[in-house]
Amino acid sequence: MESCPAIKNILLLDSEGKRVAVNYYSDDWPTNAAKEAFEKAVFAKTQKTNARAEAEITMFDNYIVVYKFAQDLHFFVTGSDNENEIILASVLQGFFDAVGILLRGNVEKKESLENLDLILLCLDEIVDGGIVLETDANVIAGKVASNSVDSGAPLSEQTISQALATAREHLARSLLK
Repeated sequence: MESCPAIKNILLLDSEGKRVAVNYYSDDWPTNAAKEAFEKAVFAKTQKTNARAEAEITMFDNYIVVYKFAQDLHFFVTGSDNENEIILASVLQGFFDAVGILLRGNVEKKESLENLDLILLCLDEIVDGGIVLETDANVIAGKVASNSVDSGAPLSEQTISQALATAREHLARSLLK
């Protein structure tokens, strides 16, 4: 496993450093308090930088952190201090671009919270157990979109947002009759 690139975590925080979506793939932070402390510290270290046009790289507590900002969202990918920065940056860019595709370019906190299921599926498509599976944003977004259930499926197999959309559709149809 030593030669295989490994991701420690992927973080999506808001403009105040609070969690939107996070996924940890290592036991480096054994408790939720340790994870939140890491998130707060990384956010505090990077918030004054301008990582909007392209990704920035920093060392923090013997970890390499690659990050990028969009609107009121902060994207982070963390790897060990001997990890390849290019791999970490490609994971970050894949996540960033896939979220942009899935949110139809409206990459902001409110929209991301409304589509949190898609973002969490996106994280699952990119990394599994710390191992990078995919970095191509179009492939990631395509897999996430194909995993979403169509409106003809039983409500028990739909996500909450899909079930609400289906209910709205049925209500609209019944009102129009």
